[in-house]
Amino acid sequence: GILEQDHDNTFTGNVNNEINGKWILAPTGSIHEARLKAKVKRRLRKNSSRDSGRGDSLSDNGDVVHSVVPPTSPKGKLLNRRSRMGKGRGLPKKGGAGGKGVWGSPGEVYDEDEVDVKDPNYDAEQENCVYETVVLPLDGETFEKTVTPIVQEYFEHGDANEVAELLAELNLGSMRGDVPMLAVSLALEAKASHRELTSRLLSELCGRVLTAADVEASFHKLLKELPDLVLDTPGAPQMLGQFIARAVADNILPKSFIDGYKGRVDSEYARAALDRVAVLLRMSRWTGLRFDSLWGSGGGQRPVNQLIKEVNLLLKEFLLSGDTVEAERCLRELEVPHFHHEFVYEAVIMVLESKGDRTLQMILQLLKSLCASTVITVDQLRRGFERVYLDMADLSIDVPCAYSLLEQFVEQSFNAGVIDKKLRDLCPCRGRKRFISEGDGGRLKLSSY
Repeated sequence: GILEQDHDNTFTGNVNNEINGKWILAPTGSIHEARLKAKVKRRLRKNSSRDSGRGDSLSDNGDVVHSVVPPTSPKGKLLNRRSRMGKGRGLPKKGGAGGKGVWGSPGEVYDEDEVDVKDPNYDAEQENCVYETVVLPLDGETFEKTVTPIVQEYFEHGDANEVAELLAELNLGSMRGDVPMLAVSLALEAKASHRELTSRLLSELCGRVLTAADVEASFHKLLKELPDLVLDTPGAPQMLGQFIARAVADNILPKSFIDGYKGRVDSEYARAALDRVAVLLRMSRWTGLRFDSLWGSGGGQRPVNQLIKEVNLLLKEFLLSGDTVEAERCLRELEVPHFHHEFVYEAVIMVLESKGDRTLQMILQLLKSLCASTVITVDQLRRGFERVYLDMADLSIDVPCAYSLLEQFVEQSFNAGVIDKKLRDLCPCRGRKRFISEGDGGRLKLSSY
């Protein structure tokens, strides 16, 4: 007990020799006291590192004093990425392959993991398993919601291969035979060009997505549902008959398709459709009717020369009949709203070449009616007149009085409200010749445009 007390006294006395963190040797200068001072210094360093947040310190008499300073967060040390050992060059750990969210060093390629046979969860049956994506078969409601947009988009772009690829990705299952039925039902309510695209689509899908049995079953269902289809499309029996005749010509329906209905048809609509098929097949045998042009070709798919011929034929028929309603119907059936400027151009040229007031008044009345019904838009009308303005130099060679006729037609068109003032002011006029009496010094101006 006496030794321990002496030791504590010595320790307490030695602590007094520390001033501002610097140790002052005792007068005795004994080695033993120096060792004790070093030991105390190490203890202070150790305690300060452990309890840095608590702010512990030693009092003047050597007692440990706990301060009331609030503890600091340990995250400050955790967020410090520098090495605590004081070693290294400050480079990333593990060459950049370590740390949270890192999958390895750049450029490292992982091989496939080998299955450990000794793994307790090892299952020998799973080694040869093949995992595939399972597409559920479509039911009736899902089928219509999925396939209808595909067919409607096909009416816009006309790419049958894209439709075949989209349908091949679907699990049609038992609904495969309803694809032709849905396509024909949509085409009955669409334009003639869309019906032509539908016939091409059925021919393209047969053998890739559909079978001949699927197509035949679809047309059987369509014949049974004709009474309902007639409610929306009165001409459905004749159109369906043309679809069946086209399918027979494309070899996706057997020629004996209508033979099974002889004497067993109760519906008048189905009988009308089958009669239409029989007439068309007979005409193809006797007169060489081509089924590839049965529906006609869509406006955007026709050659420009063919469209120009049909526009001229339309205008000539109108000048003979004077039927504005029929001319409007024929222009709509061309399905070329982007090409109506050609109709305006040909109509104005026909007025200039006819040199008669009757043709001028009939064409003016036709253009007024077409503009009022918005069949011909303002932009198409403007483009048609501007094309005539640009070609007047060449037209005047064949028609010497073309400028005066054009001025007369443009003025009457403006008065009738067909064109606006800006388009009227753009009308070119031929400059007249100036003679000697007008002060040209005996010279004659040959031309002035």
